[in-house]
Amino acid sequence: MDIESTSFGEVLGNGALAITAYAILGVLLLVAGFYVIDLATPGRLSKIIREERNPNATALTASAMAAISLIVAASIFSSGGALREGLIATLVFGLIGIAVQTVGMMVFDKIAGISVRALAQEPTLQPATVLLSVTHVAIGLITAVAVI
Repeated sequence: MDIESTSFGEVLGNGALAITAYAILGVLLLVAGFYVIDLATPGRLSKIIREERNPNATALTASAMAAISLIVAASIFSSGGALREGLIATLVFGLIGIAVQTVGMMVFDKIAGISVRALAQEPTLQPATVLLSVTHVAIGLITAVAVI
């Protein structure tokens, strides 16, 4: 695209389209990540957080959302302005990030004996929740840097 022949309106319109597309994809990936965590917890995750006010389920979910956001942001950053390729890469890397988060939870459950299901039933914040929450963010950061 010739920069001199591109009007300000075209640049603004293309930018707005890209922002909208990435935002929609990012929200969809966050929703997908939420539902994957929901599958790992007993009962409805939204109810556990909203009605039971469970700090463990809240911290684990928030850290997973932060991790997915890191991966999405890194994917967008590394897209280099190519919208279609960037959206595809963001979708693929976001899904990989969700899968890696899920595997990480299962590994901690099997190797360290830290169960997300058990933590989500505890009424008070547990040290294992802090460890898993930091692990979620660390996995997201590692995945995000790998994308870049």
